[in-house]
Amino acid sequence: MRSNRPHQHLLRATIAAGLIGAALAAPAPAQEAAAGDDTLIATINGEPYKLDVFRLFYAQRLQQSGAENTPEVQERAFNEFMNLVVASQDGEKRKLADRADVQAALQLERMMVLSTAALQAIAADTEVTDEELKQAYEQFKEQAKRTEYKARHILVDSKDKADEMIKQVAKKKGKNFEELAKENSLGPTAEKGGELGWFDATQMVQPFADAVAKLKPGEWTKEPVQTQFGWHVILLEETRDAEPPSFEDAKPGLEAAVKRQKVAEKLAEMRNGAKVDLNEDVVKLKEGAKTE
Repeated sequence: MRSNRPHQHLLRATIAAGLIGAALAAPAPAQEAAAGDDTLIATINGEPYKLDVFRLFYAQRLQQSGAENTPEVQERAFNEFMNLVVASQDGEKRKLADRADVQAALQLERMMVLSTAALQAIAADTEVTDEELKQAYEQFKEQAKRTEYKARHILVDSKDKADEMIKQVAKKKGKNFEELAKENSLGPTAEKGGELGWFDATQMVQPFADAVAKLKPGEWTKEPVQTQFGWHVILLEETRDAEPPSFEDAKPGLEAAVKRQKVAEKLAEMRNGAKVDLNEDVVKLKEGAKTE
C-alpha cells in the first residue's frame, strides 16, 4: 500500500510557501473573499476540509500564542489541525454529538460565533457623523486635561542622606540643587543635575507623583520621599497643562469609540425589545425587574 506521508510533507511545504502567509497579509475584505472559496486543504479519511477553515484555525493560534507567522509555526499549526480533525472524526464515530453536554457546548459555540459576526455586521452598518465626532472630541479634551511637571530630583540610598540634602538645598534656597544632584544623586539623571524633563503623574511611582503634585514651582520637598528606588529630594521647576492630540490625530480612535458605543446601544435596544419568557423556577427576578 502506498504511504500518504510524502504527500502530507509536500502539503505542509506548500502551505509554508505562501498560502497562509498571503491570506494573513491581505486586508480584511480580501481575506473574507478568500475564505468564501471552495479550495480544499486536504481530504482526510474521505472528508474534505476547506482551506478557509485552516486559515481561521491558524489565525486564532497566532493570536493566542503571540507567535510570528513563520514556516515553522505554520507546520506546527498544521499538525495541530490534523490532530483536531482526526479527534473530531472519532467523536463523530462515537456519536458524541448526541450527548447533552456536547450539544450544549456546540450550541454555545455557535451562539458565540454568530454573535461576533452579528456585532461586526452591525458595526459595519453603523455610520458616525462629523457632528458626533466633534462632540466626542470635546468630551475627550475635557477628560484628557492633566498637569505636566518639569522637575529635578536627588536620589540617595538613605533617609539621613536625603535629610542632609534638604538642609543644603534650603541654605541656598534651591539655587544649588543642580550641583548637589550632580555630586550626590544616584542613577542616570545625576549627570544632568537630576533633570527629569516634562512628565505627568502617571509616569511616576505613586509616592513621587503625590509629592510633586503638592509642590508649587520653585519649591522642593521638605521631607524625603521614599520609593522602591531609594530616597528622593524633589525640586519642581515648572508646570503646564498638557496639550491633547489634534482632532485629526484623535479622529480614528474617536470614530472607533463612537462606533463601539452605538453598537452597544443597538445591542441594548435589541435586548430590551426581545420577548423573554423566563423559567422562574430557575431564574429568580429581583423586585421591580422586567423581562420585556
